[in-house]
Amino acid sequence: QVHLVESGGGLVQAGESLRLSCAASGRTFSSYALGWFRQAPGKEREFVAAISRSLLSTDWTTNYADSVKGRLTISRDSTTNTVYLQMNSLTPEDTAVYYCAARNLAYYGTYYSPNSYGYWGQGTQVTVSS
Repeated sequence: QVHLVESGGGLVQAGESLRLSCAASGRTFSSYALGWFRQAPGKEREFVAAISRSLLSTDWTTNYADSVKGRLTISRDSTTNTVYLQMNSLTPEDTAVYYCAARNLAYYGTYYSPNSYGYWGQGTQVTVSS
């Protein structure tokens, strides 16, 4: 069991930055890939960013949705079991509830599919005003 708690959301103006945090507790942090997804009102949950590795490697790789490349950065801190999403140059189109998710590396799954992730946080609201 992995328990995820997001924080850091809020209301900002276009062009500003936010950093979201996701604290993980429970199983071994290094055994899980972490992802960020978001869901805007009336829309489906969509992939934002992920950080993962193969079971045979200790190197972590990152992946991003095209819409956020160059503006958002995902990172992880193994000393605090926390994954971050640094969000720069925010636009109103980034307004959504942001969710942190964890995927057990022992099971096959694609980084961009919500169905690949077995654990989810409660979400944190990000609102960007124009």
